[in-house]
Amino acid sequence: MKFFDRVLNPREIRRRLGMNQEQFWTQIGVTQSGGSRYESGREMPRPVKELLRLVHVEQIDLSQVKRVDFEIISYLKEAHPDLYRSLRRAARSRAAGQEPAALADVAIPAGADAFAPATVAPAVQGGDGHSD
Repeated sequence: MKFFDRVLNPREIRRRLGMNQEQFWTQIGVTQSGGSRYESGREMPRPVKELLRLVHVEQIDLSQVKRVDFEIISYLKEAHPDLYRSLRRAARSRAAGQEPAALADVAIPAGADAFAPATVAPAVQGGDGHSD
């Protein structure tokens, strides 16, 4: 058994969150009965494990995640690794409740005025006037 499998105990996670099986499992597209089987020891497919980790452990609202977010992260990592590390540290400090470093302390590299890669299309305005 891998370390990740031992740590990712769905029943324990669900109980700590104070959710019933229906609430917990439907958030990641699994039926209550399927979730019950996973909690009883049936092997979870890797995509289900990842969804469980993202939604219930990392507390990520997947409806808010867009592909362009990952493209921007990838671009920052490649083109501006120092800026990426500074932003990551600031985000972790903020999440931990610490006072984040002042924005002025974040070194913005020369020529970093266009962070989005050229392959990223501009956001399309939805009928409500907001970008999608």
